[in-house]
Amino acid sequence: QVQLVESGGGLVQDGGSLRLACAVSGSNFRINDMAWYRQAPGKQRDLVAAITRGGMTTYADSVKGRFTVSRDNAKNTIYLQMNSLKTEDTAVYFCNTVPLFQMPPWGQGTQVTVSS
Repeated sequence: QVQLVESGGGLVQDGGSLRLACAVSGSNFRINDMAWYRQAPGKQRDLVAAITRGGMTTYADSVKGRFTVSRDNAKNTIYLQMNSLKTEDTAVYFCNTVPLFQMPPWGQGTQVTVSS
């Protein structure tokens, strides 16, 4: 069974940076297009950034130019470098495949809190 374990969240001031990591096990990671999502309190889970198996990336408009998604296929891990953080980036961040009819179970996520 696929397991997704996110890490790297924390409390940071407005304008600060964090780097999130997502370790993927139990699947052929190299063939998956992967993505980062976030869910703020009382809101739906939104896709933030995606990376194809070949390394092509796309971003939500709200994070474009501030966030960078990358992957290390040898380590079965994807990353999200977040710079110039804003209070509105506060959310629980999750990784998973890009939206599919059937997706692996969601992990616990990692909390990112940006203070003003």
